[in-house]
Amino acid sequence: MPIEIVHGPEVPKTDLPFSPAIKAGGFIFVSGQASVDERTGRIISDKFENEFRRSMEHVRRILDAAGAELKHVVQVRSYVKDPKDVPEYNTLYREYFTEPFPARTTITNCLAKVLFEIDVVAYVGA
Repeated sequence: MPIEIVHGPEVPKTDLPFSPAIKAGGFIFVSGQASVDERTGRIISDKFENEFRRSMEHVRRILDAAGAELKHVVQVRSYVKDPKDVPEYNTLYREYFTEPFPARTTITNCLAKVLFEIDVVAYVGA
């Protein structure tokens, strides 16, 4: 089975040792996306909503580079620094994902430098 690293001019850059996404067997595995500058990878601290939207736009651009869209996402793992932001997270999440919602896990009290991070798995078929 071929494994392909997802590249593209719109894919956020990082100096860290991971691929933004891997495409394998009809699946796209998107690494954790946080509120970072897409050209430098530097963290952009902001209010929760802005960090969430920045992270989601990174996911959207990576999926686009891989030939997919948010509607192809089958699993979401999200990390919310402060549990008080979970209600806002749920509201914002519905702007990006609709029924049938992807399977989802949300972990709180787990981040040090950002308020939100998300990784997803999308399925586009063989």
